[in-house]
Amino acid sequence: MHWRLKRLGYLWQRTRGSLALRGWRGTLARMRQEFQSRPEQDEALALLPLDEPFAPFALPASEQPQVSVIIPVHGKLAYTLACLRSLARHGAHAPFEVIVVDDASPDASAATLAQVNGLRLLRNSANLGFIGSCNAGAQAARGEFLLFLNNDTQVTSDWLDALLRCFAERVDCGIAGSRLVYPDGRLQEAGGLVFADGSCWTIGRFEPRDLPLYRCRREVDYVSGASLLIRRAVFGRVGGFDARYAPAYYEDADLAFAVRRLGLRVYYEPASTAIHCEGISAGTDLDRGMKRHQRPNQAKFVDKWTTELAAQPPAGTPLERAIHWSRRGRVLVVDAMTPEPARDSGSLRLCAILRLLDEQGWSTAFLPDDGRASAAEIDALGALGCEVLCKPWVADLPRWLREHGSELHAVILCRHTVAGQYAALVRQHAPQAKLLFDTVDLHFLRERRAAELGGSATMARQAEAARRSELTLIEQADVSFVVSPHERSLLARLLPQARVELLSNIHEVHGCRQPHAGRRDLVFIGGYGHPPNGDAVHWIADEILPRLREALPGIRVHVLGDMPDAVRHELARPGLEFHGRVAELAPWLDRCLATLAPLRFGAGVKGKINMSMSHGVPVIATTIAVEGMQLADDVNVLVADDAAAFVAAALRLQADEALWERLSANGLDNVQQHFSAKAAAAALRRVLD
Repeated sequence: MHWRLKRLGYLWQRTRGSLALRGWRGTLARMRQEFQSRPEQDEALALLPLDEPFAPFALPASEQPQVSVIIPVHGKLAYTLACLRSLARHGAHAPFEVIVVDDASPDASAATLAQVNGLRLLRNSANLGFIGSCNAGAQAARGEFLLFLNNDTQVTSDWLDALLRCFAERVDCGIAGSRLVYPDGRLQEAGGLVFADGSCWTIGRFEPRDLPLYRCRREVDYVSGASLLIRRAVFGRVGGFDARYAPAYYEDADLAFAVRRLGLRVYYEPASTAIHCEGISAGTDLDRGMKRHQRPNQAKFVDKWTTELAAQPPAGTPLERAIHWSRRGRVLVVDAMTPEPARDSGSLRLCAILRLLDEQGWSTAFLPDDGRASAAEIDALGALGCEVLCKPWVADLPRWLREHGSELHAVILCRHTVAGQYAALVRQHAPQAKLLFDTVDLHFLRERRAAELGGSATMARQAEAARRSELTLIEQADVSFVVSPHERSLLARLLPQARVELLSNIHEVHGCRQPHAGRRDLVFIGGYGHPPNGDAVHWIADEILPRLREALPGIRVHVLGDMPDAVRHELARPGLEFHGRVAELAPWLDRCLATLAPLRFGAGVKGKINMSMSHGVPVIATTIAVEGMQLADDVNVLVADDAAAFVAAALRLQADEALWERLSANGLDNVQQHFSAKAAAAALRRVLD
């Protein structure tokens, strides 16, 4: 009876905490998740069996490891062996060593583990507990990084390399932790929250592990010591795991707070997944075994971190708000479809914007108007800290805005065809949010030029309709973004009262990696689906390439971008080679003489030109192609407006190495000055701060 009463008390505490954090609806959903019938194991996780008879096996080993994997053990040999077999099974690109610290195990762990090749086995003469064993393993480690791993885990593909990528891509990363899942496939932990009273909450427990919300790399208050990566130097600098919490509990939260005091951050890394049999190593009863230390250690934690805890969310803060507590606010971005940088320059620019928003402290969400996002696209945006709101999890934007509009600081609507649908809904459901209209480029300008080139009355009417739509949205928005000074000047004349900011293409400056000597052939970058590109490819095939091959026999033009099969057959010409979308542009740009931008209509700035110049490759382009890009003929680009001029420019570049080198250097300078992340970041700060 005493046990039952105590258990009821714990259940009431959990229910009361859940009600405060999740509300009634979320609590009921959480109860359904916990009690629904599920298979014990998710077959997709490919768990290794615990009852496999032991036979000696080998682990990856390195004399110069980048990472030291430290596994403290106290009995539970079957789980330890399964963990080690998973390490052997999946390995890693990074060199690593495995150190098992046997904490005076009461079973045959030490004798059996001594037969595993490549394993460094340390033995404690007395039981030191989790903290003492981890610190002992760290003392013996040789790697630049320490990866603390529970023995009741099994790792999965990319488990270690993904954590290292987090450090490589986030210069402020002090700790990175894995996504932890239960053997039945449900999420166990996507990082942890710490409230002002020192209580902790694991994010996402029992939720589906592949919800987009939990596929975002994000800053968290702490990550579980079940799979935690930290630099060895930083671990030593903070004194390792604090012995005041011995034998265990709160040491991982304490380590996170110590690392944050150094000015570093703690990240949850969803691309690294570890399957964790929670409770095997420590049990679940708060009054017995290791778990009995949890409540007294909370008091020690509060006493040590009183000042820092004052900045944490108060106990009972709703979970949705607590998750974003450390961020400056939420920004929603809506575009026609999920960006894919390899597809087009607009996608490259949008991904760069999302990265900058994350760096500036905003919590971002992206919604594709078509509702679709592949698993790879969700994970790619998740690496930028951005949650993807797509089907089947989010039905449509109106419904999402009704539920979450009050949380938003700003909404960025991209393209007038998208913004025209949702601007009024944003004003209705998120009146406090700044409404930002990203034109991407002025569609009416591009369509009007296409109508003039083709002499199409229908296209002219379409351009006029686009003009009315775009100008109306620019009047309604708090701020509108354009990509070129030419478009900003045009709008200053048409709508002098509107606030228009320049937010242009954003490119990393890669630099020129190969000299002029040995370069040959020309490259065109762009998919056929974009009308100016389709027209350009036809012009290359019908007029430019034949004249080029007369002057330079054997020269080829390589077209990189999506191209329908019918067009490939229609435009089959000697020297015109279609390669489709390529994974990397660099190998092509490293060996070509120049790239072509023979655009006869269009608007905005041209990503194909930026990309080429960012690799130090000269560009031959039309006047319209270089419009608004701060480029000058014969200084940082060669301008050509007919086929003969394109041929003459190619001949000059082939014969004149000094000209080629001058254009290469000046093109790099142009990208650095006008199309760098620094310029875009300043524009975003002006608008959002």
